[in-house]
Amino acid sequence: MGLLQLLKSQFLCHLIICYVFLVSGLIINLLQLCTLPVWLVSKQLARRINIRLAYCISSQMVAILEWWSGTECTLYTDPKSYPLYGKENAIVVLNHAFEIDFLCGWTFCERFGVLGSSKVLAKKQLAYVPIIGWMWYFLEIVFCKRKWEEDRRTVNESLEKLRDYPENFWFLLYCEGTRFTPKKHQVSMQVAESKGLSKLKYHLLPRTKGFWVTVQSLRGTAAAVYDSTLNFRNNEMPTLLGLLNGKKYHADLYVRRIPLELIPEDEKECAEWLHKLYQEKDSFQEHYAKTGRFPGPIMSPPRRPWSLINWLFWSCLLLYPLGLLLTQLISSGSVFTIVASVAVCSAAADLTPQIFTGSSLDDWPD
Repeated sequence: MGLLQLLKSQFLCHLIICYVFLVSGLIINLLQLCTLPVWLVSKQLARRINIRLAYCISSQMVAILEWWSGTECTLYTDPKSYPLYGKENAIVVLNHAFEIDFLCGWTFCERFGVLGSSKVLAKKQLAYVPIIGWMWYFLEIVFCKRKWEEDRRTVNESLEKLRDYPENFWFLLYCEGTRFTPKKHQVSMQVAESKGLSKLKYHLLPRTKGFWVTVQSLRGTAAAVYDSTLNFRNNEMPTLLGLLNGKKYHADLYVRRIPLELIPEDEKECAEWLHKLYQEKDSFQEHYAKTGRFPGPIMSPPRRPWSLINWLFWSCLLLYPLGLLLTQLISSGSVFTIVASVAVCSAAADLTPQIFTGSSLDDWPD
């Protein structure tokens, strides 16, 4: 293990990263709160401001993946579709098998300049969580209660409001509803058998109702669905802790652009279309398992420096007062004060990964 890698694995470094993220996140939430009067004057200006403030939070997580751990992301896609990424509104359908797949989705957004405006479908409870939840609230994220009749109306109304959104956005969707596990897969395939549906090997059955409502609500706003299938080389199962420890992974992402007009408008036909899509995603994962790569050519969107610059800015801004505080604590000689401070920092470090719980269609009906 090299010296730099050893440094990255130290708990003190993790505390510093968590401190910068949590404190900067709360400051940004406060700035977002200050934009409320702007909404009364100019909704579009308030939206643009909140897009950039949200970027200041989410790009820190991307910086950890791209710059701290050095994780590489290889994109497999059609060269004809590649120039359109980031230049149109889209629905991004992601598989949900890894702890950090949401971060890979964010990295995909960052590479094409839509990270600050990216949207998700999140659990209603997350709206009350500081930093990420509050950031999403000001970004007009769609929050659902997992009660279909209420959520159907809520999702439709929330997405309709995005028709005049001032910048391009991607709506990230986990149609499986929850992260893949062998136990969940077994139960899901039992449901598939009972409904006469084709079984899947690498995915859970998709939740079709939420997908249909999303597509219908964004017709005329989104241009396409980006079918995105993610995997990691060497059968690795990456974790947030691994990223904090500076462990380098290699993600492979296969993206297909499907024009929205090719997706059926009828609910039943749309459900059949989505099930077929997941059978195709399964075949792509099977191809990856056998060959170690996805089909199609490789494109290489470069890392953008802005996530690193933003991370360094907040680190420099917040570490100076932290250094002064630590100096005062040590000078005080109070053992109780020092121990209490360490305990608070440890609690903050444990809290950070928990903030990023799944935002999906979990518990929505099939």
